[in-house]
Amino acid sequence: MSIKTSDIKRGEIWRVNFDPTIGAEIKKTRPAVVISSNLIGRLPIKLIVPITGWDSSYENYIWLTKIQPNSKNNLTKISAIDALQVRGVDIQRFIPPKMGEISLEQIEEVIASIAAVIELQ
Repeated sequence: MSIKTSDIKRGEIWRVNFDPTIGAEIKKTRPAVVISSNLIGRLPIKLIVPITGWDSSYENYIWLTKIQPNSKNNLTKISAIDALQVRGVDIQRFIPPKMGEISLEQIEEVIASIAAVIELQ
């Protein structure tokens, strides 16, 4: 099943194959949230933020946004959207079909986490 850049929208959750990786980069195939604008980009690349399992020790980490599983996002466990691992990936790394999506409020939380990581004033 082939996907096009226009098939992938901001706020959607897709499974993304992150391998190969080096060092502490997030590994394996896992969910990720698309944060790039639907209006930007000529290349088949999307800006994404990976999702990992939640741990109570993450509570005070400003780069992690806690997300509860629900019927809209289709996650299976409490998770964390990891703004420290934001990256641009080719759409060939996306594994169809789309899993789900997050709310506008959650997108804004993720963007605020990214702003904190890069010390945006």
